[in-house]
Amino acid sequence: MPVVIYILGLAVFAQGTSEFMLAGLIPDIAADLRVSVPAAGTLTSTFAAGMIIGAPLMAVLSLRWPRRWALLVFLTAFIAAHVVGAVTGSFGVLLATRVVGAVANAGFLAVGLATAVGLAGPHAKGRAASVLLGGVTLACVAGVPAGAVLGNLWGWRTAFWAVAAVSVPAAVAILRSVPPTPPGAPCPTRGGNCARCAVPDWP
Repeated sequence: MPVVIYILGLAVFAQGTSEFMLAGLIPDIAADLRVSVPAAGTLTSTFAAGMIIGAPLMAVLSLRWPRRWALLVFLTAFIAAHVVGAVTGSFGVLLATRVVGAVANAGFLAVGLATAVGLAGPHAKGRAASVLLGGVTLACVAGVPAGAVLGNLWGWRTAFWAVAAVSVPAAVAILRSVPPTPPGAPCPTRGGNCARCAVPDWP
């Protein structure tokens, strides 16, 4: 199975960590940005709402985009949201970055799943999907506690920087390894190994 599928799983791990890691950082964020703890708690619920709303919208919007560029756009927006969130002193701006990050996460997951399954080929689709979605499970088991530890040791902003940093290798791997062919485009060598896509029968 192509290595890039595991890299996509790494990006999903970072995104899953971001979704849940604030649970242990809310008091510090509230104190730093001078808002109440309940108000700071909306950072988590806002991310969840962004995922729910963003998933169908981004899936439809990116339907005809080349998969490489769709993944790069979503992942770049996700990284940028966390960089801005790490440096801002405004609760309103931080809240906005959570919305942007959630929508970008939803779009990346939708396109990433289709990409991973396509790259894996017909006999490894289930394994590819499990690798990608396993990033969410790993985030809950390891990413969230690690984010909480980082936040408690060096400040909640460190957790945001860490999520952004983990996502950067995935962006590089996508640029180098994901075929540019848009979904639904006919393969010039259908039935064989596609020289343009570098994978068998790119869908």
